[in-house]
Amino acid sequence: MTLRVLLADDQALLREAFRLLLDSADDITVVGEAADGREAVGLTRELRPDVVVMDIRMPGMDGLTATSEICADPELRASRILVLTTYETDEYVAQALRAGAGGFIGKGIGAEDLLDAVRTIAAGDTLLSPVATRSLVARFLATPDEPEPRHPEQLALLTPREREMVALVATGLSNQEIADRMFLSPFTVRAHVQRAMTKLEARDRAQLVVIAYRTGLASAAPGGDRP
Repeated sequence: MTLRVLLADDQALLREAFRLLLDSADDITVVGEAADGREAVGLTRELRPDVVVMDIRMPGMDGLTATSEICADPELRASRILVLTTYETDEYVAQALRAGAGGFIGKGIGAEDLLDAVRTIAAGDTLLSPVATRSLVARFLATPDEPEPRHPEQLALLTPREREMVALVATGLSNQEIADRMFLSPFTVRAHVQRAMTKLEARDRAQLVVIAYRTGLASAAPGGDRP
């Protein structure tokens, strides 16, 4: 299956470079380009891409606002957002995750890494594995700028094993890392995580992390990587 990608960046030269790179892959094709957030939202509704590669700083509507609009639309649930930006700040990472983005990477990424990132996001996984991002998630989702509602009753939908899996996902562990820790197969872990995502109506693993912090299942407690 060919992955359909929409590029959103206000710099035409960069869009052209990304298009050439993505189109060079046998399993990826660029179906459209947007020069600002508003155009990105409109083209996402029109083209229904598998992945939107979204810049943050664009004229008019910025990429974070566009991400929020796309992720809030139930009809666009299948379109996942990969934020690709020059500005890899803590605040932007947190805002992107809260908006519903499935991944956040810098424009300094290598060519093969970008292709892999698109494939990862399209598969419903997230780019939250690195230790640095793990600390950002703990810091900003556990202590947001404004108090966010906690809904622990959501967790009643999960089995004890599913709650355990969600807690481990919230630390930034990949399926393989969870499998190694729990002495399970990656397929078993993926099944538990997928069921938890379905029950909690999470778009992807990034939203699963947000839910874990908002419900209190995970916390930014120092001294350990397991909530």
